[in-house]
Amino acid sequence: MQLVLTSTAGLVVWLVLWSIGAKGIDAFMITTLIVLVGCLVQIGTKYLPSNGRQ
Repeated sequence: MQLVLTSTAGLVVWLVLWSIGAKGIDAFMITTLIVLVGCLVQIGTKYLPSNGRQ
């Protein structure tokens, strides 16, 4: 669910930046960065200590 929300937020940022005059590729790179960070957080949380839970 976290990845879906991150992707949606990234696409909203892309549309807003594109509509206010930013270049399409620049807005897309920011969106890609947001989604990449979301993926890294989701993958990284699997390796964090789980406070005694399995």
